[in-house]
Amino acid sequence: MPTILVVDDDPAILEILRAYLQAEGHTVFEAANGQDARALLPRADLAILDWMLPGVSGAELAQDARRDGLTLPLLMLTARGEEEDKLRGLDTGVDDYVVKPFSPREVVARVRALLRRAGVQAQVDHGGLRIDLRAHTVTLDGAPLELSRLEFDLLTALAHHPGLAWTRERLLERVWASDGSGTERVVDVHITALRRKLGDTSDAPRFIETVRGVGYRFRED
Repeated sequence: MPTILVVDDDPAILEILRAYLQAEGHTVFEAANGQDARALLPRADLAILDWMLPGVSGAELAQDARRDGLTLPLLMLTARGEEEDKLRGLDTGVDDYVVKPFSPREVVARVRALLRRAGVQAQVDHGGLRIDLRAHTVTLDGAPLELSRLEFDLLTALAHHPGLAWTRERLLERVWASDGSGTERVVDVHITALRRKLGDTSDAPRFIETVRGVGYRFRED
């Protein structure tokens, strides 16, 4: 299921949003400040950001995410209800906003709509490949594939964003939850194993392409 990052310095807000989002089946990460949130953003499918954070604000986080090429949907929580403030928030790169005090059900509904709009779904179908995120299964031309957890997570990350070139460093952050100290060679090893199970080759890939000097991408239809 999609992974949601919730960033707020109020423990009560973190607790209630975690409960409601987990009830929807989401995996939830939390951060109480902008510095911690920066490290978690590449691992999330959607982020909920509080505008007023200690140190790095939610607006700065949104701007940094877009500058770094992160395309995940961003939902801003803000006490700023004036139209000018809302427009400023949207200008930072967020996709939607909810004004405090808010209904947790409204936040969940906004999250659901943003994920649907972004194409983050429970099932991915692509050229005979079917990935079922709820059942944690993969089939190719109707035949089941036996993938390790890391292979499944790697395939899911790539397949959710066809055409997007992923660096090895970013895949380490997203799939291995690495802080950047991991070796990029481990990505190549798992891509090779994954390609073998998909019947792929680097010369004539059906699914996973090598982007020279960058990393890998999932082929578009």
